[in-house]
Amino acid sequence: MTKPPMNRELKVVAPPATVLVVGATGSIGRLAVAEAFRRGYETRALVRDPAQGRLFPAGVQVVVGDLTRAETLPEDVACATGIVFTHGISGNDSKGAEQVNYGAVRNVLSVLEAPARIALMTAVGVTKPSVGHDWKRRGERLVRASGLAYTIVRPGWFDYNAPDQHRLVLRQGDTHWAGSPADGVVSRAQIAQVLVASLASSAANRKTFELVAEHGPATEDFDALFAQLAADPPGSIDAVRDVDNMPLEKEPARVRNQLAALRTGDE
Repeated sequence: MTKPPMNRELKVVAPPATVLVVGATGSIGRLAVAEAFRRGYETRALVRDPAQGRLFPAGVQVVVGDLTRAETLPEDVACATGIVFTHGISGNDSKGAEQVNYGAVRNVLSVLEAPARIALMTAVGVTKPSVGHDWKRRGERLVRASGLAYTIVRPGWFDYNAPDQHRLVLRQGDTHWAGSPADGVVSRAQIAQVLVASLASSAANRKTFELVAEHGPATEDFDALFAQLAADPPGSIDAVRDVDNMPLEKEPARVRNQLAALRTGDE
């Protein structure tokens, strides 16, 4: 199976032909499916149970597979040209966090047959060490190492925003570690909008940022918002301005090996 080349410099990001949402049945995933469909994409929702198709608008393609098991992911995953990851679990279950927060990214990347545009959702404060955060951050590293065009969104606390709090602000450096809404808040609907909008925006390519909302009207010009940001350094597995507190040489051997395989294109 052909792996995407490492560190392709994609100056123009064309809209994908198909958008697959991983974590489609979650509270953000359902909104991302609806947003992609509204924008006219051929939209696919990855689910474990085909009965979950009732959660989505008529016309959305339901794709059955287990995001924690690469061998169950069908051709409809492998040939997608846009991927929105909205999956994730919280807590201190190390095995579960590895299987979901990290494993879903690893598994989808491992089956892709052609270059795809990636939009990955993690979390504000992801660089603060914890079991769940560490595996989300490793998932981010896989995306950067893949060589694919990508945007990584670290949203604040979901739907803690006030009724007049919809002006989007993008931050970099991930310095807000309170572990509470003090780190920033944003609506689920706006998270979905930003994830899907990034797929067609050249200005969003190779950008990692925290997404929060301040008091003011809803942001509409996403390209202008993305354009204000610094891109992640070419070849780096970490985001621009992030604290250097997860040394690669201290990572589990399996994680280092998987990163290396992505970078070289090996199986």
